[in-house]
Amino acid sequence: FGELGEGCSLSIGRLVSSPRVNAVFFRTQGGVHVHSDRLTVTSPVLMWVKALDVILEKMKSSGFNFSQVRALSGAGQVSFKRGRTIALRRSACFSVSDSPVWMDSSTSSQCCSLEEAVGGAQGLADITGSRAYERFTGNQIAKIYSQEPEVYAQTERISLVSSFAASLFLGAYAPIDYSDGSGMNLLQIRDKIWSVSCLGACAPGLEKKLGCAVPSSSILGPISPYYVQRYGFNPDCKVVAFTGDNPASLAGMRLGEGDIAISLGTSDTLFLWIKEPTPALEGHILCNPIDSQTYMALLCFKNGSLMREKIRDDFASGSWDEFSKALTSTAIGNYGNLGFYFYVLEITPEAVGIHRFNRDNIKVPKFPKEVEIRALIEGQFMAKRIHAEKLGYKIVPKTRILATGGASHNKDILQVLSDVFNAPVYTIDTANSACLGCAYRAIHGKKPSLVIDSPVSYRPVSNLPF
Repeated sequence: FGELGEGCSLSIGRLVSSPRVNAVFFRTQGGVHVHSDRLTVTSPVLMWVKALDVILEKMKSSGFNFSQVRALSGAGQVSFKRGRTIALRRSACFSVSDSPVWMDSSTSSQCCSLEEAVGGAQGLADITGSRAYERFTGNQIAKIYSQEPEVYAQTERISLVSSFAASLFLGAYAPIDYSDGSGMNLLQIRDKIWSVSCLGACAPGLEKKLGCAVPSSSILGPISPYYVQRYGFNPDCKVVAFTGDNPASLAGMRLGEGDIAISLGTSDTLFLWIKEPTPALEGHILCNPIDSQTYMALLCFKNGSLMREKIRDDFASGSWDEFSKALTSTAIGNYGNLGFYFYVLEITPEAVGIHRFNRDNIKVPKFPKEVEIRALIEGQFMAKRIHAEKLGYKIVPKTRILATGGASHNKDILQVLSDVFNAPVYTIDTANSACLGCAYRAIHGKKPSLVIDSPVSYRPVSNLPF
């Protein structure tokens, strides 16, 4: 949150509770329950409610003036029983008290059924932006419907974590926003409406339980009187639609057309701004949270710094300085030598092992040290560009690459990144990019802006100082 003249915006990031609260009240480990099959992973819905109270109580104790908050937004599957629209803070209002979370991988059969219903994995990706994934909401709903039909029948409304958190502030059901909704295997990303064929493949009467999806910039209404009375919020404080943490990060990084953000961590993650998407079997296409006419893409590579550190240890005596010297001693293009390095089973593409090819495209068992190190770095970044372009990404004259994560501190690695994408690279500190993005989105709201009287684009809002 940040001060903005007479008012401020408030961002709420991922809802988490303290380890003590988890252990004493909810008996979780790391905030989740891992079930006996080791595939089902859930989290107590009431714990998220408690976490929000803990956050706000700490802010209140620190002297934060909630009356100055003019708008709020946030990022973060929850099901409500029939007739419980108002009682959102009571455990009895949830038809599913333990909700599946992103770590859950117990819905493989539901994923297969959904893809078959729409003509295969590529058919589903063309509709929803992604092939079927176990953690996606549509497949989780299908599992609940097939295994616990009475629970599904009792359910009046199904929310994402993001829209659930917004519901708490609103005191009523909050709609799902386009951006987080496009990560459910249910939303037609081009038309911004629920897919009839996907809904039908998951459960009957599902559209009514989901409600209508809304633009990510929508003002949902004023804050609930509960927060006015308990914390001193201004009754005129507006709740802007909540979204997912990845879309919120794109907003916080202030990406524009042609931009790409790369997190170079243990795994490497790419956020892309795309005008004309071409969904593929790898990666995800989501509705853009700050421009409803464009899209964002997300790619994840398991073998990021995990692989870079292994090659450093094996070929550079564990020294990044020696690694960099070897990297800079070789020419761009590596004399035609190329390598693909997958220490663990990769996500994009689904492959494992180390595969080296010389300038004649002949597979070879090894490279000299310097060639090996450049083959790794160039190969990793070339793969990222190829997969990004398969999803519709295009480099434009104003393209910027925004790099973060551990490897972004190595200028020689970043130089290869710049060479491969033929674009300038900037380093950014994105430790709180999702929260910052929520704050920007709260200011932006639905036009006209909440802070600036005339309609504005997102860019001027995101340049306001915090």
